[in-house]
Amino acid sequence: METQALYDFAPIARLMLLGVVMALGPLAWVWVRNRHAPPAQRLRMLTLVTLFLTFDLVLFGAFTRLTDSGLGCPDWPGCYGSASPVGASSAIAAAQEAMPTGPVTFSKAWIEMIHRYLATAVGVLILVLASVSWVERRKLSVSYVWPLVTLIWVCLQGAFGALTVTMKLFPAIVTLHLLGGMALLALLRAQATGYALAAPGGPPPIPLHANTRLALGLVYGLLWIQIALGGWVSTNYAVLACSDFPMCQGSWWPDMDFQHGFSLWRELGQNRAGEAIAFPALTAIHYVHRLSAWVVFTALFWLVWRLWSVVALRPTARWLVGLALWQFASGLTNVVLDWPLLAAVGHTGGAAALVVVMTSAIFSTRTAHEPVDATAFTTSRPI
Repeated sequence: METQALYDFAPIARLMLLGVVMALGPLAWVWVRNRHAPPAQRLRMLTLVTLFLTFDLVLFGAFTRLTDSGLGCPDWPGCYGSASPVGASSAIAAAQEAMPTGPVTFSKAWIEMIHRYLATAVGVLILVLASVSWVERRKLSVSYVWPLVTLIWVCLQGAFGALTVTMKLFPAIVTLHLLGGMALLALLRAQATGYALAAPGGPPPIPLHANTRLALGLVYGLLWIQIALGGWVSTNYAVLACSDFPMCQGSWWPDMDFQHGFSLWRELGQNRAGEAIAFPALTAIHYVHRLSAWVVFTALFWLVWRLWSVVALRPTARWLVGLALWQFASGLTNVVLDWPLLAAVGHTGGAAALVVVMTSAIFSTRTAHEPVDATAFTTSRPI
């Protein structure tokens, strides 16, 4: 039987062309709507459109993972050496016939390739952002560092996307890929906020007490830890290790194996010795995420209480409350209703929205005793 090569770059030109075609629509819309606007405004709108599509990409990535479509095309960047499942129909049919419920089916191949198409389009938009920022850097001193860092980051994210396939959904790689997508959202949101501050007549940074700024940073850090733990639950398929709430397996402290559960460098479904991972290890993965969630919820509501005194940040506080409640409801639904797909994707979406909202809050505020400088995002250094 012929072995399928893990990397086949034959269809890469067609995939890149498809990404350009998909990106032309958003680019044309931004140009038509903002052709008379100053460059900072055009860059801000293009960044927001890219942010929106990246958010969609994160959600579709979760959908790809949760439908077990990550290996729908077992090579990269194409599908059995073709730019679409249409050209790979005979290979997909043979794989599906050999294993009807296996990782390769026509539906899973399409899901995986649509995810790659969308990722390619986002990459093209980020490349345009970096290019325009470089061209405009002398006219308005618009920083090209943020878009350049974002371009480098999306290339790394693409590499991790390739590794998720070629390393057969290795949990550590898939979790890092998820975190990379969240970091991409944060980078784009920071840029959009910076362009808004730099625009003529734009709002000045919101002054905050030093302790409130510190609280914002601490909760932001806790959020990233919680997202990493949630990604570890999802990539190890440990969601159903606890099917009751608020206890787990009828106990406040169930049997758990932390050593094997949090052994990071291992194959999917195996421990480091290559044996099937034991259920107590999956329980440890799930329950740590759940216990951490209580800490993060408490910290979020404490932060909301502090932000409420700042009138300009009350909309942010409302968003944080709403998203915290959404995360609680969608996370609970995942457990008690056996991981319904909509709730699971929504849970990832809630985490992504929290990243966007909190990134905006951090980059639109300054400590009160610092000089307020609306051009801070237009220097040549990243903030």
